Amino acid sequence: MIHFSALDWFWAGAFLLLMVGGAFFFYRLARRSESDFFLAGRRLPWWLPASSVFSTHTATDTPMWVTGVIYAHGYRGLWYTFFTAWTAIGSFVSARIFRRSLAYSQAEWQIMRFGGMGAELLRGWLAGWQVFMNMFILGWVGMAMGKVGALVFGWPVWVGLVFPTLITAAYTLVAGYWGVVMGDFLQGIVAIFAILVVSLVGIAAVGGPTELGGRLVEMGEAWRMNAFAFTGLFSGDFPAAWFLTMLVIAVVGGFGMGTSIDWYPEAQRIQSAGSVRDAAYGIWAGGAITLIRNGFWAASILAFFVLAPGIADVADYELGWFRLGFELLPAGLIGVFFAAILAIHLSTISSHLNLGALYFTRDLFQRYLSPNASEKTLVRVGRLVTAVLLLGSFFYGMMMQEITQWLIFALWLMMAGIWLPNILQVVWWRFNAWGYLSAWMANLGVAWLVVWILPAFGVFPPLPDYLQFWLLMALGALVFLPTTLMTKPEEMDHLIRYYLQTRPIGWWRPVHAEAVRRGLIDEGTGGVGESMAGSAAPASGGAAMAGSAAPRPFIKRTWTAAEAEEWTREDWMVIVLSPLVMAAFMIGIASLLLLQPGGIAMTLFALVGTGVIYWIIDPKLRAVSAEYEQRQAKYLEELERGVRWEEAVAGKEA
Repeated sequence: MIHFSALDWFWAGAFLLLMVGGAFFFYRLARRSESDFFLAGRRLPWWLPASSVFSTHTATDTPMWVTGVIYAHGYRGLWYTFFTAWTAIGSFVSARIFRRSLAYSQAEWQIMRFGGMGAELLRGWLAGWQVFMNMFILGWVGMAMGKVGALVFGWPVWVGLVFPTLITAAYTLVAGYWGVVMGDFLQGIVAIFAILVVSLVGIAAVGGPTELGGRLVEMGEAWRMNAFAFTGLFSGDFPAAWFLTMLVIAVVGGFGMGTSIDWYPEAQRIQSAGSVRDAAYGIWAGGAITLIRNGFWAASILAFFVLAPGIADVADYELGWFRLGFELLPAGLIGVFFAAILAIHLSTISSHLNLGALYFTRDLFQRYLSPNASEKTLVRVGRLVTAVLLLGSFFYGMMMQEITQWLIFALWLMMAGIWLPNILQVVWWRFNAWGYLSAWMANLGVAWLVVWILPAFGVFPPLPDYLQFWLLMALGALVFLPTTLMTKPEEMDHLIRYYLQTRPIGWWRPVHAEAVRRGLIDEGTGGVGESMAGSAAPASGGAAMAGSAAPRPFIKRTWTAAEAEEWTREDWMVIVLSPLVMAAFMIGIASLLLLQPGGIAMTLFALVGTGVIYWIIDPKLRAVSAEYEQRQAKYLEELERGVRWEEAVAGKEA
């Protein structure tokens, strides 16, 4: 047990009072409409979604998981955490496309991308799956808090699981997403402060960065300071093949939607942003701060390894970062540290309570049960479902003991068999609802067989993580590719409407050509015609000729709305540079904290690269946002039509 002074209790209590009391300030905003309760009215500046992305990524289980992989693998374990880098490309590709769709959730997006009964089945399936997954996530995050409570106060695990989550539910029920996002901002500040302080104190406890490096050399563990210390191409416990697999999962996954378990809560942040530009910067900044956080954590965990080497049980050493804070901080700061733990717990719990309620309320209740429900009824249902999710999470939490194992398996379920379909649904016009639905069905069965059942019965030995990923993806492809090609493509009218609204990247040439043929897009400018976009008429022929007279600069800095709609070399420059910048931030900070020579160079590269990304893409994002805002009201009106799903399907198939 850890001794708390009166000052420690003051700080912890003051934080809880601020969070719960502040929720009532946003009560009136949350009750106004479904959009306010679940998306804060779609008008947040980029820095609020950014802080929410970071806070949601920083749950009570996160330092346990990061500690687990760094304690076992050293700095090379940082690549386990690099899945967050989907935001590097996703910020400028999938976030841009998804924000333009205006869909409340990934489930609702299905009926915009696909049509007919297949789309409705997908929406219902994804909504139900996400209600379950949010309870599952709430359970493992709650169990992590239970383990912290046992470490600090000697409580039974269920006490830490239940009571902090109940406190979170109080302000989430009252304030909805307004309470979530504003709470995340405050919680993020507290969490960053604690992470910085505990990391630096942990390094100082060993004697400083130079002494830490020297101790690791004396122990024969110098390889732990090298993020690229692979054990071979395919051999050992951390082969280069796994590193390359993780890069593919994270970086290429940014072209899709749902390629990471984190996509689903971040989709809510994307839609709550005030514009396409705010959505892109919010997701990018939140992802970058998260990877920088991982670098600070990694350095402190190496310090913990030096202070407490040789711990064999994962459930014991994954508490290492918490032990550094509670055992090394002085009285007064322990309370601040505990408040930070409450902050990272409350932020994630509140996010997933609100998100799970969104999927049930919007995608199940309103779509299929009561499409004409009033705004007041929808908010009431959202609050009721929040309470049900809370109770379900307690059940799942009590089933979990080892956080790392559950989290990695959940990541595999969400990324392996459906990783490629989640990309194809964005970039390939021919991929249809039946192909995507078959991918989900196949993935759920095959994942259990490959990861758990067949190895348990000795059919084949447990496979390394990277082989599991490629095998699950290949087996899934044997199902969804034939299914896609043997069923009809989506109706061209439906695809054109989706294309004009979202302007997806990739292989959409047949849809684009048909839109041009119908006069819906002016081929010279890429502008959207008056009949589909209201005020956004195509540019005149004279304007097009005038624009073509001047040579195009290598990096274009002045954009018309029509020009900015297209995917150009500026987008691809940012797509290539952004993952490099995020990797440099993560490895550079971790190396800098140990005073390694490459740390300064990588951190400087990341800072300069961030400025270059902004310089290249900001003029284009401003033009895209300004142009789209003119049409957003019309698209929102279409989205909110209270049509029963049976009538919607009948209309599309007529």
